[in-house]
Amino acid sequence: MRKGPEVKLTKFELEVMEALWALGSASVREVQERLPAGKRPAYTTVQTIVYRLEEKGAVRRARKVGNAHVFEPVVTRKAAVRRLLDELLGLFGGSPRTLMAQLVDDGRLTLEDLREAEVALEKIEAERGAAETDAAPGKGPAEGGRRRK
Repeated sequence: MRKGPEVKLTKFELEVMEALWALGSASVREVQERLPAGKRPAYTTVQTIVYRLEEKGAVRRARKVGNAHVFEPVVTRKAAVRRLLDELLGLFGGSPRTLMAQLVDDGRLTLEDLREAEVALEKIEAERGAAETDAAPGKGPAEGGRRRK
């Protein structure tokens, strides 16, 4: 699955997309049955949302089985989350620090969360450093570069 187009999704469209991401590809009925039973919308409501997602380019018709169309996501979950985070950061002037300060003030971000983020960032930095070392010209094994297996 490609990254897909940048599509702005509503909360309910995201719920439908979550079902499609979990199922891989599905009919409208399968998507509807995947939604939480306590607040499951009518079939026609889900159908309308799936057709709207198709118009936006977030899903496409993969095939037809009998009278039912089977849809598959075009937009990845990662791309949709990235779009949401970009919008959220925009509300905070584009600054992750401002957003984090607000989360701390609200008690939603703990020291443990920050420590986990620090470990994840250190891992990313180490991977980037290794990739840059491997990509550097003239850094074969004899010149001090690393050889990947």
